[in-house]
Amino acid sequence: MGAMCTVIVRVPELDSSDPVRLLAVRDEDPLRPWNPLGEWWPDRPGLMGVQDRLAGGAWLAARGARLAVLLNRAGHPEGVRPEDLSSRGGIPLASVDGISPEGVQRTLGYNLVEVNGNEVAVTSWDGAGLRRQSLTPGTHMLAHNDVDDETTPRIAAWHGRFADARAEGDEWWAPWVRVLAESAELDPSDDRAIIRDNHAHGYPTLSLLACVAEISASGADVRYAQLDRPGAWNALSFG
Repeated sequence: MGAMCTVIVRVPELDSSDPVRLLAVRDEDPLRPWNPLGEWWPDRPGLMGVQDRLAGGAWLAARGARLAVLLNRAGHPEGVRPEDLSSRGGIPLASVDGISPEGVQRTLGYNLVEVNGNEVAVTSWDGAGLRRQSLTPGTHMLAHNDVDDETTPRIAAWHGRFADARAEGDEWWAPWVRVLAESAELDPSDDRAIIRDNHAHGYPTLSLLACVAEISASGADVRYAQLDRPGAWNALSFG
């Protein structure tokens, strides 16, 4: 399955004052309209995110010391007709309100990355069951399978490089973006690619944008950059 987003997240040591740092790359059909990072939900003051304009939900959302980002994965709940499925876009919005998924879901499969201060957890729904795991200190990578799953070619190819990159300082994301640029030397249909064009795999999705975020107990600093052309790399400026 080559159609899904990618997240890299660095979890600090438990006794450290370092923040959580995260890089998320979004893959989606470029014909599906979205709004860039902003405060698009008047009924949720202080919440900002990347909004899906069709369903009104979010791919990534942040409020206070919470951030959530959702990646698609395989899975269809048994007995739920396609027309009765719920949108996944409300899940990150609920998460940053402090409401994590529980029980049987009526959505297609997903991985939800949830950050609360210096703690990070991933909740996975595969259509049959819900699993939640807290991430240990260190650098983790996630796509459409499990966390740090080496059977996912892009994780096998790049997880170690992101782990070795020193993401620190005022522009802490720069070393990670350099790894991202190196990965973009691959053809965007290559299973190892992070900047993707998934048409060859039967999906109309391409890499569209990226966000970087630094999260601590005092709040979340989230920054956005959009690719000039879907599925094609250019230097990203996170203002």
